[in-house]
Amino acid sequence: MTTEQNTAPEVGGARLLYGCMGLGGGWDTTPYGAAEIGEAEAAVQAALDSGITVFDHADIYRHGKSEAVFGEVLARTPGLRTRIVLQTKCGIRLADGDLPGLYDLRGESILHRVEASLTRLRTDAVDVLLLHRPDPLADPDDTARALTSLHRQNLVRAVGVSNMSAAQIARLQDRLDFPLVVNQLEMSLHHRDWLEAGVLVNTPEAAGVGFPLGTLEHCRTHGIQVQAYSALARGRYTGLQETPTERATGRLVSSLAEAKGTTPETILLWWLQRHPARIAPVVGSARPERIRACADAARREPGLTHEEWYGLWITARGAALP
Repeated sequence: MTTEQNTAPEVGGARLLYGCMGLGGGWDTTPYGAAEIGEAEAAVQAALDSGITVFDHADIYRHGKSEAVFGEVLARTPGLRTRIVLQTKCGIRLADGDLPGLYDLRGESILHRVEASLTRLRTDAVDVLLLHRPDPLADPDDTARALTSLHRQNLVRAVGVSNMSAAQIARLQDRLDFPLVVNQLEMSLHHRDWLEAGVLVNTPEAAGVGFPLGTLEHCRTHGIQVQAYSALARGRYTGLQETPTERATGRLVSSLAEAKGTTPETILLWWLQRHPARIAPVVGSARPERIRACADAARREPGLTHEEWYGLWITARGAALP
């Protein structure tokens, strides 16, 4: 484990993150080997080459193998840990035999799972711990005690959440004496409930949008970074178009990329970054060439005009705004 002082930028200042969910092999308990370690090394290097210094994990990714292969990369690359921000999540338990998958934010579970993550990652602390999903049965006082213990021991330097509403964030924050710094949500040009909810108020379509109003506003008011996972819409506009609307959106994305001298991937990320909530997209591909295609989103200001941003939104929704 490393005890070197981290000199990487704070997570709140990151424009782009690398999501490590694709590293470590299959979604099973088959052990990883040299091939998976090599793939992780190539992906991490591509991210660093692209200006990305925040790496996002979760204890469940590839049944822990994503963290473990990343720990191998850290062990093989002296000084790397001090140059990056390391973020992981806990709170989801995968199905195991007859036991179903479930959510678990009990204090003891959090402590146990963070300890296991630190071992796999081969580090003495994570820079940011996110609670992966809300647990309806969790006692928020119990959860907060565990987080406070980890924070005071400097095993976790900052805490955030994922997939939580403003009310859920506020309830947990009331029990902590340090700020929650992140809310990670699924957000993309395709997954737009977070955006549609704010403009469909007082329309019949509002009933079909489940995103809790006020969540982005709460994050902006309290300085909570909004991170967007599945930010590239799983390739939906960069090669996997299946509907006329998706094909039309893909053509517009490609046209804007050509006009601005960048990649279609960057256009999709710029669309998120252009929003005033300071959205930081998470790039999750394990392919180095696709990671490097996102470099302009880490290094350049979003190059979309007001009209271009709306043009992408309206084309992707396949209908005029209300």
